[in-house]
Amino acid sequence: MARGRLSGLRSRLDALARPRGPEPLPVVFDRRRIYILPTAFGIFFLALLTVMLVGALNYNNNPALLLGLLLAGAGNASLFAAHLQLSGLRVVAIDAEPVPAGAPIEIRVHLRTDPGRPRRGLRLALDEAATTVPLLDGAGDARLVLPTHRRGWLQPGRITLSTIRPLGIARAWAYAWPADPLLVYPHPEAGGPPLPQGAGDAPQARLHPAGDDVHHLRAWRRGDSRRMIAWKPSARRGALLVREYEQPQGGDVVLDWSALALGHEHRIRRLARWVDEAEREGRRYRLRLPQQDVGPGRGAAHRHACLRALALLPAAPAVDAGTGDG
Repeated sequence: MARGRLSGLRSRLDALARPRGPEPLPVVFDRRRIYILPTAFGIFFLALLTVMLVGALNYNNNPALLLGLLLAGAGNASLFAAHLQLSGLRVVAIDAEPVPAGAPIEIRVHLRTDPGRPRRGLRLALDEAATTVPLLDGAGDARLVLPTHRRGWLQPGRITLSTIRPLGIARAWAYAWPADPLLVYPHPEAGGPPLPQGAGDAPQARLHPAGDDVHHLRAWRRGDSRRMIAWKPSARRGALLVREYEQPQGGDVVLDWSALALGHEHRIRRLARWVDEAEREGRRYRLRLPQQDVGPGRGAAHRHACLRALALLPAAPAVDAGTGDG
């Protein structure tokens, strides 16, 4: 019952706690942002201490009175110690690698404090995810895993940093509410037609063991076929060299939004899958979206630019929403 009352009181305090909205990082925990309430054990400790002091005064028992005052002093000191565990702590930044919608995203929270002040027993929580963060050398990073449900920007919400050290009779906590959102990519289509063929005047080629033209020579690796060894260049170099072949593939792959007769979200998922396939095959590709054209290009930066553009597309219009399929 006491724990339930504490939870209700804590929820009412949360509505008044600082910060009351998103804020830019970094933030510093000072005395105006740190809150302290007794734990269930702390309430039991306080009740037991009250009975002890009342009994000592009633029976005029000086040793019991002295013991009660010493315990009261220790409890009061623990409140200051819990406060100091959070005081001066800085939340410097948060970041996360984008993931497809539906996959869990790992959020990294970077914390800093003054060197020489180790902080132990800190607990960092965000929604239902929680972890402990030891800050032994003035710095520490916490990792929290949260579920994702839709593409676009993900607001991480309010982060809670708390501790019950050193005696567990009080819980001190503070909040940080990062304003910077995290990106969630669209969920790629599970199956569908293959990647469109390249078109245009920029022919491409990719390495392929069954290709027709020699692309370059490289050092022999375990598992290479003997038929691929270039014996004459190997004799000149004194080391085994292997031929790498290339296969023509046509021009740039164009991933055109207007060429797909699908629902709004289904188009996004298919284009996301094609972006991943083109990247795996080493193809140069261009993404054509309404009012936006990305590329051509390839590589991790280009893939991120394409998936970011798809993730941030506005929701389906009311007319098209009925024909979409997720």
